[in-house]
Amino acid sequence: MNETLIMILRMSLATVLYVLATALVWRFWQKREKTMALKVAIGIFYGLCCVASNHLGVQYEVMLLNVRDIGPLAAGLFFSPISGIISGLIGGIERFLIGEYLSIGAYTRVACGLSTGLAGFLAAMLYKWVYEGKRPSIIHSFMVGAVMEVFHMYAVLVSNGRDIYGAFFVVQRCSIPMIIFTAVGLALCSMVVFRLSHEYRQKRRFDGPEKTPVFVHFQRGLVVVILLLFTFSTWVGYTIQFQISQADASNELAIREYELKTALEESDGDFEALQDWMHAKYNISDNYSTILIDRVEKKCIWGISAEEGTANVEQLGEADEKTFEEHVDQMPFFAKLDIVLGSEIYGTVMSLDERYLASVFCMSGNLRRSSEVQTYETLFSNILIFSSIYLLVSVLVENIVVRNLGRVNRSLKKITAGQLDEVVYVRSSLEFSELSDDINQTVDTLKGYIEEAKRRMEKDLKLAAAIQEAALPKDFTFKRDDFRIFALMDPAKEVGGDFYDFFFTDNDTMVLVIADVSGKSVPAALFMMRAKTAIKNFARSSNGPAELLANVNNTLCEGNDAEMFVTVWLGIIDLKTGKMTCANAGHEYPVLMRAGGEYELVKDKHGMVLAAMEGVPMKEYELDLHPGDRLFVYTDGVPEAINEKEEAYGTERLVNTLNTLTQASEEATLRDVLLDVEAFAGKAEQFDDITMLGFTYLGQ
Repeated sequence: MNETLIMILRMSLATVLYVLATALVWRFWQKREKTMALKVAIGIFYGLCCVASNHLGVQYEVMLLNVRDIGPLAAGLFFSPISGIISGLIGGIERFLIGEYLSIGAYTRVACGLSTGLAGFLAAMLYKWVYEGKRPSIIHSFMVGAVMEVFHMYAVLVSNGRDIYGAFFVVQRCSIPMIIFTAVGLALCSMVVFRLSHEYRQKRRFDGPEKTPVFVHFQRGLVVVILLLFTFSTWVGYTIQFQISQADASNELAIREYELKTALEESDGDFEALQDWMHAKYNISDNYSTILIDRVEKKCIWGISAEEGTANVEQLGEADEKTFEEHVDQMPFFAKLDIVLGSEIYGTVMSLDERYLASVFCMSGNLRRSSEVQTYETLFSNILIFSSIYLLVSVLVENIVVRNLGRVNRSLKKITAGQLDEVVYVRSSLEFSELSDDINQTVDTLKGYIEEAKRRMEKDLKLAAAIQEAALPKDFTFKRDDFRIFALMDPAKEVGGDFYDFFFTDNDTMVLVIADVSGKSVPAALFMMRAKTAIKNFARSSNGPAELLANVNNTLCEGNDAEMFVTVWLGIIDLKTGKMTCANAGHEYPVLMRAGGEYELVKDKHGMVLAAMEGVPMKEYELDLHPGDRLFVYTDGVPEAINEKEEAYGTERLVNTLNTLTQASEEATLRDVLLDVEAFAGKAEQFDDITMLGFTYLGQ
């Protein structure tokens, strides 16, 4: 027990030293350019670590244990294939040479040298073709270390086939500690590398089969199948080998029984001749012992043990006599006896005549030894074969299926994002070629439908725009000279949500309206038409702008499931007196210019926007216009126009621009303001409708 504990502590120390070395080398690697010289240097460093492991092995019973193979595996998996190959060659060649010429571990020199050398090549191949330059996970590192040491033990058995029991003795004592510590050591190296590189691999959670990647489904199924096949193959191999050993023993025992009876008959009581015959016949047996007992004398007169040479006849006879006598009549041909020697015995007992009793038996260890050797060999070979199958199938599925599915999915994401010019081109197999063609054909058909729908939509939008435009007054000439008026609308889309209006309620009373509906395109246009109609309907029946807008608000709140709203500025002017009564429902401030003066903002009282809440009262105010006074109203598309620097046009710039146009006509004023807004915005996209109305009061 103490020896085992000391071995564990020393192997743990050797493993920790490898992990610390990997941490130091990784820090150095991160800060340097990945040149060939650096890769060679790391390979040499890990090769020297292998050499140190060769000479500083851990003594356990009669064996020397080490974790030498961590060196080339860590160098190849975490740094560079070149580093892994160099360190493996250095450690492997040196291990063979010290065994060949210095007799250090000479018995396993071939297997150990070969496994260390191949560890570097294995790590290089995994780095290049399986992980493709990415570092393996901690679990994968553990598996790689374990499989490499399994190959190491398998190589010990194969390379010492002429002394298979000696090789089996070595494997029995070395396999478990070397496999465990190499696997754990490489996994710890992987964990340290991830920590130092800040590449923490988060555990992925899959909520269900539909959200689990196909490669995860495949790997889970493959692991289950491989484990079942591995377990079944190992169990069948062990069972068959043990049954073969039992059958061989049964045949051997039957032959000896026949030979003994024949020899006893031919000796005709000449026991000296019988002993000479038995000595010549059985003294070179490899597994079996033969005993001849005299019942009268109550002693064993002959005994041969294959493992010990000539047995202690008296001791063996005294120990076996009672047991044999008690079981002579009851024992089957192939029986299991527990005797004083404390061993399990398989053998046959026969009564040669009335006086003499014979037994041929085989220790259970002899029976099982060959089957255990075969079982170990089968176990190791199965691990290597099934690990290779798992790796090969995983790589093939990854390269042939998963990656190509990823390419198809990436193209599909671009297509679903609107990039219909994306072409799926995966031609690695017939199925993927057909899938690519089908997707491309579907996209082409979809593009045709989209183009057709776009043409129909454009046609419908043009029709809607024409209807909307027709709903706005376009005739700005009147057969009277007490005012001038002009208005324009520049929608951001084909159909806008802004609107303006002006109309008479009687011969000398005129209503001016400008409004902005929330939203864009057709829904905003429909709500605009509804608001415009409601304003015109209530204009003649309401007592002033406040009551008018309150009635319109209640009407628009009804059935407003889309929760749209509209801002409105409305003025009612008596053209005889110039008195204008106004109301503002959340709209922009109007701009007023007195005759001979400059434009200034009129910071009027704002009420709530229309269609937001039913029953909201509105406020109104008055403006006294004199001949020559000018009024400019607009929607928020003017001050909120954005340029390429994301700067807003603003009301200050609007007022300054208007003050440069005090002598211009109403039409010229509005068009020049629109040009200034467009020049300010530059190449920036117009996000909102721009609507303006200019009014000049001339009086009687």
